[in-house]
Amino acid sequence: MKKTSVKNPLLLFLTAVIWGVAFVAQSVGMEYVGAFTFNFTRCIIGGLVLIPCILFLDWLKKKDEEKADAAKEETDGSGDRTSLKTLIAGGICCGTALCVASNLQQFGIKYTTVGKAGFITAMYIVLVPLLGIFLKKKVGLKVWISVALAVAGLYLLCITEGFSLGWGDFLVLLCAGVFSVHILVIDYFSPKVDGVKMSCIQFFVCGLLSGVGMLIWEKPEISAILRAWMPILYAGVMSCGVAYTLQIVGQKGMNPTVASLILSLESVVSVIAGWLLLGQRLSARELSGCVLMFAAIILAQLPQKEKS
Repeated sequence: MKKTSVKNPLLLFLTAVIWGVAFVAQSVGMEYVGAFTFNFTRCIIGGLVLIPCILFLDWLKKKDEEKADAAKEETDGSGDRTSLKTLIAGGICCGTALCVASNLQQFGIKYTTVGKAGFITAMYIVLVPLLGIFLKKKVGLKVWISVALAVAGLYLLCITEGFSLGWGDFLVLLCAGVFSVHILVIDYFSPKVDGVKMSCIQFFVCGLLSGVGMLIWEKPEISAILRAWMPILYAGVMSCGVAYTLQIVGQKGMNPTVASLILSLESVVSVIAGWLLLGQRLSARELSGCVLMFAAIILAQLPQKEKS
């Protein structure tokens, strides 16, 4: 059984807070630019923000790496080449999954309500353990109960009308499936590589792929991008550069199902952000959903007795 410090859940919770607030920026930004244009600009900004961060972290670790470098001089350097290949492969896989998921979400929101989109996107907390079964990952009863509580909470929090699966709902459901794959890909690569560097690569990959779609299907205008500078900067610097990096670092060594439960709190935060920033009020039904969500997170984080 993997043991993680309290730092990991806190990092993932902070990620959820940043993502929740980003829903407001994302909604405002889409009033000026298309989905591919929005994701292209924010991901490129996110990648650029991480470059000085990587250089600074490498400088801080320089003294500790001197001893390791001395040991590496005695080898043929094949380990470095293997590590670099793994880092690039992880960045490409994560970036591709992120590109598909984020653009599906952007297009899906155009054809469905925000409530439905929030609930369906958060279905990744159910899809992650289901996909994990095929990857031979064990999921205990406690986690499954947490998943059930989280789904019930998200339903109370987000669904305010009759549920039907339209075209937009279908796109967002596909988005949830790809985000589930993204979480599992991070779970595979994060213990093997530098999380911040992999995050930087994934943003450039996502940005470049979104840029291709932007040039083919959209007509980007500099003036429109400049008018949306504030939401784009928040989405690029905070949601991409900071939050996705915290996700990679926080997920290291954690059960991906538990990680997905914590990250699903972005739905709760998005409602609170809408209340504080847009003047939207929380109903008794929505507050009940928040309570169930927090109960699910607490239950998932309770220590489990190991079998002797």
